[in-house]
Amino acid sequence: MLTQEVILMIKQLKKASAKNKAPIWSKLAQLALKPRSVKRVVNLTKINSLTKENDVVIVPGKILATGNIDHKITLSSFSISNSAAKKIIESGSKILSFSEIIEKIPNGNGVKLIG
Repeated sequence: MLTQEVILMIKQLKKASAKNKAPIWSKLAQLALKPRSVKRVVNLTKINSLTKENDVVIVPGKILATGNIDHKITLSSFSISNSAAKKIIESGSKILSFSEIIEKIPNGNGVKLIG
């Protein structure tokens, strides 16, 4: 079942995709519609190995705290465990909402999808 928050996020992503001609936001909207049982789960170890300093990363699923991040990134996800959020912030990285990432990078260029 979709919450009002998820429905609002999907509308925002679709609008940003059309306005900025950025297919990445449309893809994220489609992924948000999937049931929780098929959404991806990604550990910090995987994010750390697939990113480099100052990357902008979106995980269309949940981020768990196994591992660490040893460089600064900007990150957004459908869900982040409390312990993963703490480790991300301690690494000097930023956790932003989808609206903040869309505002920062409207065309989606350079944004990495992991998961």
